[in-house]
Amino acid sequence: MAKDKLIGALVIILGLVIAVIYTMGSLIDLLFDTIWYNGGIGPHWDDWTNILGIDWLSWELFVVAPIWLLVILISVIAIWIGYSMLTTPAPVPLEELEEELAAEEEAE
Repeated sequence: MAKDKLIGALVIILGLVIAVIYTMGSLIDLLFDTIWYNGGIGPHWDDWTNILGIDWLSWELFVVAPIWLLVILISVIAIWIGYSMLTTPAPVPLEELEEELAAEEEAE
């Protein structure tokens, strides 16, 4: 029982760590390094898509955003599984269940 709770807690922590590190290393890094930084290059044909300083037609955004969403989805599923393992009580051993059924049959 304690082993299941420990594994559940480790899965939660691992899911959170992966989600945070991947977000920082992919999406945040992309936003700061490539999208919000023009690099001194002049205006482009797609400058009309530059809303709030973000180039919404950047190929990097189309590559990184879906992969980031998948990693976050998998991390959330792992966190949910870990939480379920952490909070679910251990099942009753079969011997105890058989004894309870036998006691109920004798009482009838």
